[in-house]
Amino acid sequence: MTPGSNVPLSVPRVTVEVTAPVRLDVSSLLLTADGKVRSDDDFVFYNQPQGPGVSYRGGGGSAPDAITVDTAAVPPAIEKIVVTASIDGGGAFSGTTPTATVRSADDGAEIATFAPTGLGPETALVVVEVYRRGGAWKVRAVGQGYADGLAGIATDFGVSVEEPAAPAAPQPPASVPATVPPPPPAAFPPPGAAAPTGPAATHLPPPPAAPPAPPAAAPAPGRINLDKGRVNLRKNETVSLVKGGKPLLSSVRMGLGWEPAFGGRAIDLDASVIAYGPQRNAIATCYFGKLMVLDGAIQHSGDNLTGEGSGDDEAITVHLGGLPADVTGLVFTVNSYSGQKFNKVAKAYCRLMDAATGEELVRFDLTNGEARTGVLMAKLIKQYSGEWEMTALGSFVDSRTARGMEKPGAAAL
Repeated sequence: MTPGSNVPLSVPRVTVEVTAPVRLDVSSLLLTADGKVRSDDDFVFYNQPQGPGVSYRGGGGSAPDAITVDTAAVPPAIEKIVVTASIDGGGAFSGTTPTATVRSADDGAEIATFAPTGLGPETALVVVEVYRRGGAWKVRAVGQGYADGLAGIATDFGVSVEEPAAPAAPQPPASVPATVPPPPPAAFPPPGAAAPTGPAATHLPPPPAAPPAPPAAAPAPGRINLDKGRVNLRKNETVSLVKGGKPLLSSVRMGLGWEPAFGGRAIDLDASVIAYGPQRNAIATCYFGKLMVLDGAIQHSGDNLTGEGSGDDEAITVHLGGLPADVTGLVFTVNSYSGQKFNKVAKAYCRLMDAATGEELVRFDLTNGEARTGVLMAKLIKQYSGEWEMTALGSFVDSRTARGMEKPGAAAL
């Protein structure tokens, strides 16, 4: 399976096993139509292994942790069951590729596998989800990561995880005035968030005592969004196109620009966007030879033959809310049809704007060029929640046409 793809379930009971080269902790959350748990009973993990229609099985030795879903026993109010994973003992998934295997719970027959790749600072993942649609059950590959671990998942799905209160600081001798700061709030959310309370709080066992250690490095930041204004991306960084808690589903414009290298001649580059389906299948390509695709949901500004002049050389407008449902990925590319190489190009960039207001939302500046004729500039990926994420790519390939970028673009999704 690839991210966003789904497979119908032909059996009522399935088990999702999640493995990796390192030991994992696997858990599951039962979500209603609003994407939230009803209470802590809908959080199934090693310390609470049974939920309504869902159970947890801990691995032993070489056996993986697993979640079993009995779809016939899942309450009608539950629309999906997400299966999550984190590295036992903490740490990021960078350099680690987990694999989810979906099997029949009764005979062990394999139904589907999914291995999310390209992971970095994520410390927790929503790996797959089992969901009902039109009375039938399906499994979908997700692979969405959270750099703030369980706290990020808790924020999205309404689970609050409380930690034990820190022990009181020792009192100084009576002759010394005591100034003891109040204990920190016993809550799990990321720094700056209010401490959650209430019936949805899920208690985990206290961690084992450990000897004093040097100050730890600052935790990895959570997912970046647009709340603080324009975002400048570096290569392989991702921003969630969410502002004020709402996914950006209006029209956006991707502007692409470049200049000839110092002392170089005018250069004719062509900007394009390739739309892909959930199986990484190319659905449509919008470029200078086809300025409108998908019934006008994607539109190209036209060809710039020299790259001269300030501002965007070419622009592509995407009506996110008007894209067909089977479009789950967009890859923006630039090619040199004349054969000039990107080491002869200067100041190449792409920038995402609000098409209605012209406000610049995201920018990525390509800092170097290689002696190749094509570059994957950025990709937009539709998440299972409906929101879009933009990732800066900056990957060079040998291709002088948009058609030649289809396979490299699919591999980059």
